[in-house]
Amino acid sequence: MAGSVRKNTSAPPTSYGRALARLARRDHSEHEIRRALARDGFADDAIEETVRRLRRERYLDDAGFAARLARSRMANSGVGRNRVRMELRKKGVRRAVAEAGLQEALAEVPEAETVDDLARRFWQSRDRDEPAHRLRKLWAFLIRRGFPAGLVSDRLRALWPRWSDALEGLEPSEE
Repeated sequence: MAGSVRKNTSAPPTSYGRALARLARRDHSEHEIRRALARDGFADDAIEETVRRLRRERYLDDAGFAARLARSRMANSGVGRNRVRMELRKKGVRRAVAEAGLQEALAEVPEAETVDDLARRFWQSRDRDEPAHRLRKLWAFLIRRGFPAGLVSDRLRALWPRWSDALEGLEPSEE
């Protein structure tokens, strides 16, 4: 059929189809899906129906999303619970759901081992710094990674008891 023109007979994408396409690429929170569909121009009632359907079919589950994201970040990215908590809140996961997901991840991913591993690597890479100064820098690094201050202090005192005086004044504020 030389010279024939194909007509585009496909229907415009539905909100459900768009949401499924997003979920096929990666996990999303309910809030992220709602926001993306609204940005794509879908009506509120279509978004609401899509979210209900996705929940019913178990494609959308904030509790599972929170646990999977927490487990992944803590195991693979070397970040602590505070950093993950902040990320979940940013993604619109309710506080109670985020906390439950964190607790599930903490049961599987030992945070103390992650702190120890990161601390040893940091310590070896900064061997030119004076030990007390290096320990204070390490404490700040681990806090920025989202680990609780109490855990960081305890682990650093256990790993380098000789220089634990350098941690005085860096005690835990709020967990």
